[in-house]
Amino acid sequence: MTAGTTGTTGSTETERPVVWVPRPVHDDALARLESWAEVARGWGDRPVGFDAICDTVSGILLRTERVDGDMMRRAPRLRIVARHGAGADTVDQQTAAQLGIRVTTTPGANSRAVAEHAVALLLAVRRGIGVAAREGAAADRALLTGRELGGATLGLLGFGRIAREVARIARDGFGMRVLAHDPFAPAEAFAAAGVESASLARISQESDAVSVHIPLTAETRGVVGAGFLGRLPPGAVVVNTSRGGVVDEDALLSAIASGHLAGAGLDVTTVEPLPGDHPLRRHPQVVVTPHVGGQTAEAMRRVALEAADALRDALSPAAAQTAGTI
Repeated sequence: MTAGTTGTTGSTETERPVVWVPRPVHDDALARLESWAEVARGWGDRPVGFDAICDTVSGILLRTERVDGDMMRRAPRLRIVARHGAGADTVDQQTAAQLGIRVTTTPGANSRAVAEHAVALLLAVRRGIGVAAREGAAADRALLTGRELGGATLGLLGFGRIAREVARIARDGFGMRVLAHDPFAPAEAFAAAGVESASLARISQESDAVSVHIPLTAETRGVVGAGFLGRLPPGAVVVNTSRGGVVDEDALLSAIASGHLAGAGLDVTTVEPLPGDHPLRRHPQVVVTPHVGGQTAEAMRRVALEAADALRDALSPAAAQTAGTI
């Protein structure tokens, strides 16, 4: 592939923008990109690294990799970083703003997938599925008595798209009472979902289970810490599918080891991937998955296509008028 080659649209010859895709994405998204852009793939038989195309790249379709300020400054033609997912904490947004580089995300495309995963983790911890699966026939059945979700109180930290889907599943599917804390969500959102708006203190005092759905910022780092965990009712569980740094993992382990909490389900951790000998991974009452909450076949297609469309809209306005819909 020759980056930045030219093509024709009607009778006007135009240069095709270069889009770097460092990791595999859905084939439908690649096909959509290749209909108007030169796609530099960072995998396969002849992977293209960033250094090889930094002078010509106009857009990046990013999954979990980092794009720092140095990379942006070395890419004079870069106009957009389209994140394949809901968060943008792997992108140096301050430098992007300074350089006029757009940063986009796909916050709604994997909402259902992440919500279902959060509920799966909640079930796994409340029913002791992790322990039962590891020990199999050798498990002491008396120690595997779980707790039902029906009638329990679920506290949600954050009330965006994912949290609202978790609330719907918990309330309609299991008959749970749902509280949510989100100072940025409109009052009508809680009412429409049949969810009680609650303070952070009330969430920590009344929730039999807490599911975390807030971004990682300077203000939210460690918000689920020793104080919050200590106020939870005995036997409560914590599920995190947002960002690892929101939960103080040392405090979480201490609360479980003391017997105050029944366990935790974590799809995200402060360090990813989590080392095999990490105490969280080895703890029998903690279920850890490797940040795959949004990774269903359906969601991966939706997310990739939305990211591809963001790139198209930024780099090829003419193509945006004629491209098909998802």
